[in-house]
Amino acid sequence: MRKLFLFFFISFSVFSQNQYPQDYFRSPLDINIVLAGTFAELRSNHFHSGLDIKTKQIEGLKVYGIADGYVSRIKIAHFGYGKALYITHPNGYTSVYAHLQKFSPKIEAYIKAKQYNKESFEIEVFPTNEELKITKGEVIAYSGNTGSSSGPHLHFEIRDNAERPINPMLFGIDVKDTTKPIVSNFYAYPIGANSHVNGSNKKQKLRVIPQKNGDYKIEDLKAYGTIGFAVETIDRQDLAANKNGVYNISTYLNGMQNFEIDFRRFSFAETKHLNRLIDYSHYKSEKQKLQKLFIEENNPLSLYNNIIDNGYITILDSTASVYKTKISDFKGNETNVDITIKGDVKIPDDVEEKKTTQHYIQHDLEAELQQDKFKVNFYKDTFYDSFFIDFNVKNDTLTLHKPIIPVKKSFTISYDISNFKEEDLKQLYIAELIGWNNWPSYSPTKRKGNTLSTYTKDLGTYVLARDTVAPTIKPINFKDGSWLSKYRYLKVKINDKGTGISNYRATINGKWILMEYNYKKKTLTYDFNDAVSTETKNKLKVIVTDNVGNSTTFETTFFRK
Repeated sequence: MRKLFLFFFISFSVFSQNQYPQDYFRSPLDINIVLAGTFAELRSNHFHSGLDIKTKQIEGLKVYGIADGYVSRIKIAHFGYGKALYITHPNGYTSVYAHLQKFSPKIEAYIKAKQYNKESFEIEVFPTNEELKITKGEVIAYSGNTGSSSGPHLHFEIRDNAERPINPMLFGIDVKDTTKPIVSNFYAYPIGANSHVNGSNKKQKLRVIPQKNGDYKIEDLKAYGTIGFAVETIDRQDLAANKNGVYNISTYLNGMQNFEIDFRRFSFAETKHLNRLIDYSHYKSEKQKLQKLFIEENNPLSLYNNIIDNGYITILDSTASVYKTKISDFKGNETNVDITIKGDVKIPDDVEEKKTTQHYIQHDLEAELQQDKFKVNFYKDTFYDSFFIDFNVKNDTLTLHKPIIPVKKSFTISYDISNFKEEDLKQLYIAELIGWNNWPSYSPTKRKGNTLSTYTKDLGTYVLARDTVAPTIKPINFKDGSWLSKYRYLKVKINDKGTGISNYRATINGKWILMEYNYKKKTLTYDFNDAVSTETKNKLKVIVTDNVGNSTTFETTFFRK
């Protein structure tokens, strides 16, 4: 029986590690894979859904289809993934390639025809399985830096047939990594008024002591009652200094596992709940992402396994316990953190009374707050927890708590503009005050009758603002009356310092032209190879509009043979 059990355990372990095909997919690039970002890495308000592969700080590397299939989706956007390509494969998986510089010639021709037909640079199409077939190893695109990319790289994903992203390294994508995860901070959380850590009922930063073997030890604790822990940890690969995410975190109390979080797959519907995993208030104040090693109420994440008592531990008087945290990267490099805890009953004397205000938000109920011209509508389950909210209006400024509470879904802020003149209304908008200088940041604002409203997920300070300054347009590589026969591209710079660019339109001799907007460089670029005009004398017209309707028109003449 023991031999049979051992055989089953080994077989199950091998199966669980190799349930994804290992030789089906090739690498999307023909260089050594070095990562700038790992799968499920903790990003702002979401888990990273793929691998960020370094491209040697340059653009234009060939990107290959990782297996046979067909292009099932093409999306081009100013932000987000920028230029992105989706390939569906016969085995049911879909591969995703984002922040691309451009597509291969056949795909580029296909999508450019769609853009001209729609007269829009931003576009999303879903080709049929017969339109753009791909063979394994075919060049499908070139790496770039489009969208919300902070530097040249390839964002690469593999999704299952339910559109859930899966760690691509499970499919045999190899990265050199012999480096153990690093722990920078460890915290303890007494739960309830009768619990304490080292005599305090407040969250405690623990002293982390590095060991010679790369593990860590926490200075011995005295504690009592229900306790939770949180860790700030990163991983590094051998060939990169980037602070990447880890693959697995497991905890043990006296040798028995009581918590595990496994970053191998998630759904896009749950990625926003990252803010329930981390200590959100700590992150907003200290810019440190502490991963909680316990599960609070209303946490819908599917990443947890082997949970006992939601990851909390209970320390009794006159007991001795050992709490161990094991942190692993994908390659199996492990870092252990050990804590010895002595049970010591004590009633803490620093228990804080909960702050109360006039307004209490019940998380599972709708709520409406109104004062003067401002009104705020919270929908059911806007928040994870119920709490007393700071709500105050003074003149045209709304104070809506501090932005330290995680918000599960958007809520509405409205402002009554019935006392404004009609000619002033187009320039009004709702702004969130951000940064040390309280800069008014445009919050997408709509008007319905005499009401302005914005849909947001940010608590904080909001004001009614006005933008009276139109965007600017300046030519970059030509002047009025220039001959551009030898030029491949025509470029202009656009900018708006108020509410930002909403839309733009460009024509040559009255015909719409495709101009690619690079918001990071604030440029619009037209490719003369599109051959919109065959005339010698050409009139360029560019109209740029900001988010409150201020508009600027730029017109010039150029010549080309």
